[in-house]
Amino acid sequence: AAVSWYDEFQRLYDTIPCVEVQALKEHNDQVLHLSFSHSGCLFASCSKDCTVKIWSNELDISLQHSSNMRPYNWSYTQFSQFNSDDSLLLVSGVFVGPHNSSSGEIAVISMENFTLLSRVRNKPYDVFGCWLNETNLISGNLHRIGRITSCSVLWLNNAFQGIESENVNVVKRLFKIQNLNASTIRTVMVADCSRYDSPDLLLDYEEQLAASSTSTCPVFDLGSDSEEEEAKPKQTPEPAVQELPDAGGVTAEDGLQQFFDDIMEGRVRPAMTETELETKVAELFVRNRTKAPELNLLSTDSNSKTKYLIFTTGCLTYSPHQIGIKRILPHQMTTAGPVLGEERRSDEFFDSLDHVIDIHGHIIGMGLSPDHRYLYVNSRAWPRDCVISDPMQPPPIAEEIDLHVFDLKTMKEVKRALRAHRAYTPNEECFFIFLDVSRDFVASGAEDRHGYIWDRHYNICLAKLQHDNVVNSVAFSPVEQELLLTASDDTTIKVWRSPRTVRIQQARKPRPRKLLFSWLMNQKS
Repeated sequence: AAVSWYDEFQRLYDTIPCVEVQALKEHNDQVLHLSFSHSGCLFASCSKDCTVKIWSNELDISLQHSSNMRPYNWSYTQFSQFNSDDSLLLVSGVFVGPHNSSSGEIAVISMENFTLLSRVRNKPYDVFGCWLNETNLISGNLHRIGRITSCSVLWLNNAFQGIESENVNVVKRLFKIQNLNASTIRTVMVADCSRYDSPDLLLDYEEQLAASSTSTCPVFDLGSDSEEEEAKPKQTPEPAVQELPDAGGVTAEDGLQQFFDDIMEGRVRPAMTETELETKVAELFVRNRTKAPELNLLSTDSNSKTKYLIFTTGCLTYSPHQIGIKRILPHQMTTAGPVLGEERRSDEFFDSLDHVIDIHGHIIGMGLSPDHRYLYVNSRAWPRDCVISDPMQPPPIAEEIDLHVFDLKTMKEVKRALRAHRAYTPNEECFFIFLDVSRDFVASGAEDRHGYIWDRHYNICLAKLQHDNVVNSVAFSPVEQELLLTASDDTTIKVWRSPRTVRIQQARKPRPRKLLFSWLMNQKS
């Protein structure tokens, strides 16, 4: 939509939220997450001080309410999300149970009077949880099957569990998915497929030209390093639907029995470790006990009410290195019906993933564009040709953070990874760094004491926003992308506005009259 390069220069120079205008210091420990209401009037912050704070987003931001979750045996709050009409707030935290075991818990708070409506157990805690619609939220549970094999169950929960009739279901099982090699499902989020055909921004330039039949202006990609690079065909790996290897017509039960016979008679060579044996048995078992995936995932009707459940997962090691996608159909979006979901046949014990995107690295953050068309993923890459022989020993991860962009309509990566930010913690200590996307910008935290802003059109880093410690989360105002919040381990929340907005606000403020001029005027009167 740009008219001239001069206008683009003004946009990139004058509308980036890079001027610090306020520092909020009401938290007394690390601030982990920020989330805006859809109206932009409120935002919430979560912290290691075990509170969730609600702020009023006015010219001078002020604290409206603070809820302490320690009375509920929480260790800290880690994530929050407003429902679609901003009447409820989902708050996710770490719950300390018996014998100091920790799992997660989700609380639902009413925005009308800040009362706690319900609490839902959430395991593991880094599932976080999310809203599916105005009154139903998604949580997780984890069941151990073996030492490195488990089953993740995703549940749909009614937010009003404490006040609904006992004759009405308040929970329903959505999906049951087997995990191999110590992996688990984490970081769930929901994308609305009905908005794909009217995106705020098209990142595929061929699609841009097709959508703009009157355009005669040549298109330039300022993110490319050279003309030669741009001329080369893009080699983006096709994210593959998860499929189990073909057994050549042999059923899984026959294959499992044959495998055990081979072990007993010494025909399996070389000898397998206990971990390899467990994984092999689990793969053979699940082959004939899994419901088939949705085959037409990419042909979603744009007018349908279908949604995608998106989460991190894996198949090689415990560190999250894949993105799983599962379609949620309209009839699954309510807790009505059997608690355990649809009736299953014996060969449908587990649900398969409809699509899997392999990142080849440790995923440390995900965020959706406002139109839900694009998925942005923070990851720290593994060495190029690494081989994982032990699921409990993942490869070393890079300090550089790659920010990948995937088109959820085509399931393809559409941009080269954005870079600038860094992280330093090793695999076993790696933590989530939240990112956020506006119409024109994408922002992320980092462990190098800065937040970062990139332009979505040109792949360029536009600003570094300084803190005194790790920046854990960033959040654009959904109604004003020239307002950005950053949260840090330095216990502060910083408020950033664009130079243009700062000038406008300063011009509106009444200028104080000089004391001498006032005194002279008083003498004349």
